Amino acid sequence: MDDDLGTPVQKTRSSLGKKAGVFFIVAVAVLLVYFKFGHLLSLEGLATQESQLRAYQAEHPVLVFGAAFLVYVLATGLSLPGAAALTLVYGWYFGFARGLVLVSFASTAGATMAFLLSRFLFRDAIQNRFGQRLESFNRSLEKEGPFFLFTLRLIPAVPFFVINAVMGLTPIRTRTFWWVSQVGMLAGTVIYVYAGSSVPDLQTLADKGIGAVFTPSQLVKLAIAFALLGLFPLAVRYAMKFFYRGRPVGDGQ
Repeated sequence: MDDDLGTPVQKTRSSLGKKAGVFFIVAVAVLLVYFKFGHLLSLEGLATQESQLRAYQAEHPVLVFGAAFLVYVLATGLSLPGAAALTLVYGWYFGFARGLVLVSFASTAGATMAFLLSRFLFRDAIQNRFGQRLESFNRSLEKEGPFFLFTLRLIPAVPFFVINAVMGLTPIRTRTFWWVSQVGMLAGTVIYVYAGSSVPDLQTLADKGIGAVFTPSQLVKLAIAFALLGLFPLAVRYAMKFFYRGRPVGDGQ
């Protein structure tokens, strides 16, 4: 009987160990590359190669776009520091329209990668340990998940890597996570890419950061705007509940 009871636990531990091993190997490899060559992607490092970067982009536009997309996906997918600075650089390098397309889709792809990593590594262990306690929460999240995720994406105070990791532990579908994140992160992406595209040169951006485009008072206004934007879905939800309260289910059909 002890063997029978112990077998599922042993299998769970073995599976978790294998997953953790795979993640550890990949993470170490990426971190080694990042610490070896990450300085080349810093604002200071890129500023010293400004003219060469422009020339290389003109000669190999498709290759540069694809490489930039991959770098952004890995940076956000593995929650490496510097995504905001990278967004500013891409806005400067590719211009507003192309930079917006690249960052919007790459950031969502990276977020989905982090989401799937969290689900692959930890979801089964969490569900096995707290499954009964999470049943009601999971049922609520299956119904309210998209709305909840969209609201979180509009609140800049909540780090995106935390959202990605936590949502990976929930039953929300990957496709739903992707499209809600794509829409929810768009407003912030527009602002940062526009900021980067408005900078005359990388040295200015390296010296002043986002302050090269926005004054402190403008940044405060942006923060307030994002906070209000985060409250907007809640206000709409409350208004809809108030409007439909007491109405027959079939009314208007």
